[in-house]
Amino acid sequence: MAKIEIYTKFLCPYCTRAKALFDRKGADYQEIDVTMDRAGFVAMVERAGGGRTVPQIFIDGKHIGGSDDLAALDARGGLDPLLGTA
Repeated sequence: MAKIEIYTKFLCPYCTRAKALFDRKGADYQEIDVTMDRAGFVAMVERAGGGRTVPQIFIDGKHIGGSDDLAALDARGGLDPLLGTA
């Protein structure tokens, strides 16, 4: 399985949606809550090429983007190969 990292914030509906998609696929992920973690937020922004919104999603170190980007990737059949389930 791929290494999945999701930067999130408390009560973020987009974060919940992204995690639910991974849950439906049976994919494990590491959630990094940056709600009160300034250093974690700064690290997220750097990794995401300036992206300041959550979630920011990485699969095997590759930046996927946010929840809409993840859903679009799945819709066009690109997510399963990254997860190693295709």
